[in-house]
Amino acid sequence: MLIDNIRLFLTIAEKGSLVSAAREARLSSSTVSERLASLEAHYGVVLFNRTTRSLSLTDAGRTLLSGAKVILGEIEELETRIRHGAETLSGSIRVSAPIDLGRSIVSEAVSRFTTENPAISIELLLSDGYIDIVGQGFDLALRYGAVTDSTLRTRNVGHFRRVVCAAPSYVAAHGAPETLADLAQHNCLIMRFGATLDNVWRFGTGKKQQTVIVRGDKIANDGSLVRQWALEGHGIILKSELDVARDLEARRLVALLEDHAAAPYPLQMMFPPGRAQPRRVRALADALSEAMTARKT
Repeated sequence: MLIDNIRLFLTIAEKGSLVSAAREARLSSSTVSERLASLEAHYGVVLFNRTTRSLSLTDAGRTLLSGAKVILGEIEELETRIRHGAETLSGSIRVSAPIDLGRSIVSEAVSRFTTENPAISIELLLSDGYIDIVGQGFDLALRYGAVTDSTLRTRNVGHFRRVVCAAPSYVAAHGAPETLADLAQHNCLIMRFGATLDNVWRFGTGKKQQTVIVRGDKIANDGSLVRQWALEGHGIILKSELDVARDLEARRLVALLEDHAAAPYPLQMMFPPGRAQPRRVRALADALSEAMTARKT
């Protein structure tokens, strides 16, 4: 019963409410509430902060969440190895990825992975903003830039260059910038990452680094939308090579200011703290890493 209650706890944490968890588990809300109370009594702690409108994990809840995912994952893998052989991967994996990257390379890699491992199920959630990996129950997350949460386990996928580019139709209508200073005269399409506006574009490295503050008539917190605006000829973007490689190859976008290389960005894989990841998560991480490396321009 304890294991079943822990599984239900994970469902509550992932769904964010008792009602949603009850619906997912096909139980009554009162039953879910009673079993959560039983689990809290077993450990002698409160696992969720409850208000009339929200449910959030306490510190004890976060500790249980990270440990429970590992333990339950190991139980699932053990059952699979007994039933189907040691080489079979099974179970669920919850993944977070940036929107543009998630719709292209990640989704393709996920499709291949589940085809090769039919006992695996993957939930892929796309966001360009901050996510709470532990609180939202993710097994793996991909993010550009440095990782600020020192409690997370990380794996560097590689450094990928960022490309200044625009559609041929934009260049035909407005010309191409020849110097970094020329960017001030152009419509630049800008990303927002939470409270941070990505309007300071950096070029070069070390003492030769230069920064340019850009402006434009469109801002979005969705990298895929910003790229689509560029494809439609609305302005200039600064994007990872992973996001625009195919557009550059097909000449839907053209690279600009190639003599002024933008500083490369690291791509990180992040995992919850705790013991080693389940085999299925390690295998998916390897598959994603290979897919990113293969796409470099």
